[in-house]
Amino acid sequence: MQKIIILDFGSQTTQLIGRRVREMDTFCEILPYNKFPFGDPDVIGVILSGSPLSVYASDAFRPDLTGILGHYPVLGICYGAQYLSWSHGGRVEPVGTREYGRAALSVLDKDCPLFKGFEPNSQIWMSHGDSITAIPQGWRKVASTESVEFAAFECAFDGSSKAWGVQFHPEVVHTLQGKLLLENFVVGICGSRREWTSDSFIESTVAELKAQLGEDKVVLGLSGGVDSSVAAVLLNKAIGSRLTCIFVDHGLLRKNEFRDVMRDYQGLGLNVVGVDASARFYSDLAGVTDPEQKRKIIGGDFIKVFDEEASKIQDVKWLAQGTIYPDRIESMNITGKVIKSHHNVGGLPKTMQLQLCEPLKWLFKDEVRAVGRRLGIPDHLIGRHPFPGPGLAVRIMDDVTPEKIGILQEADAIFINALREWKLYDKIWQAGVILLQDRSVGVMGDERTFESAVALRAVTSVDAMTADWADLPYPFLQKVSNDIINKVKGVNRVCYDISSKPPATIEWL
Repeated sequence: MQKIIILDFGSQTTQLIGRRVREMDTFCEILPYNKFPFGDPDVIGVILSGSPLSVYASDAFRPDLTGILGHYPVLGICYGAQYLSWSHGGRVEPVGTREYGRAALSVLDKDCPLFKGFEPNSQIWMSHGDSITAIPQGWRKVASTESVEFAAFECAFDGSSKAWGVQFHPEVVHTLQGKLLLENFVVGICGSRREWTSDSFIESTVAELKAQLGEDKVVLGLSGGVDSSVAAVLLNKAIGSRLTCIFVDHGLLRKNEFRDVMRDYQGLGLNVVGVDASARFYSDLAGVTDPEQKRKIIGGDFIKVFDEEASKIQDVKWLAQGTIYPDRIESMNITGKVIKSHHNVGGLPKTMQLQLCEPLKWLFKDEVRAVGRRLGIPDHLIGRHPFPGPGLAVRIMDDVTPEKIGILQEADAIFINALREWKLYDKIWQAGVILLQDRSVGVMGDERTFESAVALRAVTSVDAMTADWADLPYPFLQKVSNDIINKVKGVNRVCYDISSKPPATIEWL
């Protein structure tokens, strides 16, 4: 299948570039800046991402693009454009004041294929501290803004393919015709046949699973969420009765979730085994406050439980998981620095006895939902908000105890049920309650209290790579706050988190 390669130089929006390419029914793969897959016949174009670094700095990422330029169409975005120019004799300099925000783009070459269909003075989004102040001899300036002379350029190398660079970010929504620019590149210039669809993914993945798994038996860890549910139905389609699903109650689920999820799976034709392992998880998490350690403990315990349960089923060789693309991207970036480990990525021990099968590992969340709908999974399962694999353990800012989980379950149930009652649930990407570490003074019934505070978190998003806090009605927040304080023993204060991603993450831990 055709693919676009996105070489990642460490930008916060690299994954957003990938998501935009996928929206054009074109497969893409995000790779470290120096890991281009030479020899892959499916590659039809290359995008160079932005970066927090400066191209002239000693720690800058500087790959050798010799085997790429002239062989594939190339689009450099921000740092990618600056590196193209600087590495061929152009000049890149600090601008003094960071250029950040909206600007009007003036396209100088109306015949440039990258800007086909662009309106005059189209709004773009700038975000850089350096600027290209001179391009190499023979290169053409094709667009400018009032303050940026070389907002876009075009160049050719020895070979059959050209390269383009833009100093703005077409992947963000504030660049109003950014999708058009990317479509001009991916479809118009690279010639994508737009083969990446839900139906094609299902067909190819089922075939790959049959080939990968053969007659082997597979055990799948169900969480009740969208990802593991879709993975289960996809695997069931491929191998049928050789799949056994295990749903572990680690004591960290939402209120009544174990019961509700088991009921939901009854109509999907899946072989599901429920396991109560809460005592083990509570014991291993006792006294642990570090979020990374929590995630690794929970991931490790999951594998132990799966190994134990799998040993009861003769000849099981595979562990399947609902790992998706953002899980893998967030768990390790190109600098080797972890943003946060996901339990099904960072918590897997080297001693695991089962081989790993991840049928959704290339999908973004909304792609998972689209595949689930094509597989016939009911909307009430597909439309569920994402929920962290480590459960409520990563929504407690302190050590995990059954008492704290109980408080959080009650507060969370009030919040989520209220979102449904007020018809707000489907407008929110993800919502939950966080139990804060510090207690605060309050007054109840003319008596002094010294109890916990909780924070409500609700965000809107398209793909979880970026998110904004949801603008919930004040009367709604007032009602939820009153209900939590009045009905949940141990809580006397409610806050609302108004942080976006970036710079914050959706979950606190």
